[in-house]
Amino acid sequence: MIRPDLSLPIPDEIHAAHFIGIGGSGMSGLAKMFLERGIRVSGSDRADSDNVRALVALGADVHVGHDAAHLGDADTVVHTGAIWPENPEFLAAKQRGLAVIHRSQALHWLIGGRRLVAVAGAHGKTTSTGMIVTALQALNVHPTFVNGGVIAQLGTSSATGSDEIVVIEADESDGTFLLYDTAIALITNIDPDHLDHYGSAEAFDAAFAQFADKAREAVVISADDPGARRVRERITHPHVVTFGQDASADVRVTGIHTDGPASFTVLHEGTSVTVQLAVPGAHNAVNAAGAIAVLLTLGHPLKDAARAVAGFTGTVRRFQLHGIERGVSVYDDYAHHPTEVAAALTAARTVAGSGRIIAVHQPHTYSRTQQMHREFARVLESLADHTVVLDVYGAREDPIPGVGGELVSADFTDPERVHFVADWQAAAEHTASVAREGDFVITLGCGNVYLIIPQVLEALSRIPAAPGE
Repeated sequence: MIRPDLSLPIPDEIHAAHFIGIGGSGMSGLAKMFLERGIRVSGSDRADSDNVRALVALGADVHVGHDAAHLGDADTVVHTGAIWPENPEFLAAKQRGLAVIHRSQALHWLIGGRRLVAVAGAHGKTTSTGMIVTALQALNVHPTFVNGGVIAQLGTSSATGSDEIVVIEADESDGTFLLYDTAIALITNIDPDHLDHYGSAEAFDAAFAQFADKAREAVVISADDPGARRVRERITHPHVVTFGQDASADVRVTGIHTDGPASFTVLHEGTSVTVQLAVPGAHNAVNAAGAIAVLLTLGHPLKDAARAVAGFTGTVRRFQLHGIERGVSVYDDYAHHPTEVAAALTAARTVAGSGRIIAVHQPHTYSRTQQMHREFARVLESLADHTVVLDVYGAREDPIPGVGGELVSADFTDPERVHFVADWQAAAEHTASVAREGDFVITLGCGNVYLIIPQVLEALSRIPAAPGE
């Protein structure tokens, strides 16, 4: 893993950019925007993917595997923190004296001096970013945007718009969200995470306070989240707008109904509007309130903002239905933190009705699993009827001795409600053997857990329902 060096200069001009790890959701979006700017794009990734194929179709020269020869005539190399210092393309770029910049610096270069809405937080930022982008488009504003996930109704995670506004999902995991010249900062919530980078919860809070105070126009921050309230006390910005269910919120949510897509009433300065979303979950009602608050700061009236946000239909890998087999619905969600898992399972309960919830959980990173395995077990056991735990998706990390998916399953108080299964085919077959008609299966994790879904659907098609159907 490479820590970003944000002190390195960003080129004034870029003519040919090479992306190491071009297939990732964030990197592929950036590469697409570089292509839209008329810049020659090349790149590499360790495996082929839909993102890679889409970029090739747009004109990018993409290689599977890493080799110094792939750099070609690039004048700038863009990388993520997920690559290793020994990456041959990274080393060759350094040796050749090319401009080597982190993806956040490439995004900073793309933004230029335009009016930036930056969305940060432990959870909900991809959905909130998508809500703001689609709402602006519904209000006849065409922003440039870069999101951490594909916005379902747009079919893309990024695009170059014709107006001055830029909307991005800002990454707090490595401190790079402090790089941007933000106009409006939205903070969805603050849960101590990424402590491998920050070292302490205090430093994590301090970074969010700095992010807020740097905003040129306004800060929009949760009134409900304990971490956000804690950081709010440190913010000195003159224009802070709060949102949420708390009675103190400037943009307040009341009367949330979750029997299907969420509906609620939003109040602001004595005016109230009823909102019917197209997505489920009380957490999405709160996400919508944050998006509405941003639109208010951009000058849109409450009624127009609420109507525009209501049109959002979701993002890929956020509570996404993949199929129904034998009467069992199979969903996927990106949730990879206990709070996110709780939100996804709570939303699932509103959709599952009388059916049971079967969670297929893939722990993400060894450090997070080591720190939070008890919290994951508590949430999964309390909100799912049965849980299948897979092994850890290491992402950028090397394994930690003694840390695996078994840590989560071992913390369940009722061992009959959880099974740790490292082999994916065995896990899919176990899931199918447990499921009955009307049940709700949901895969949880931001690694590659969604790839097990075809195996689960196939197993459901051939394995008889569990007794009791």
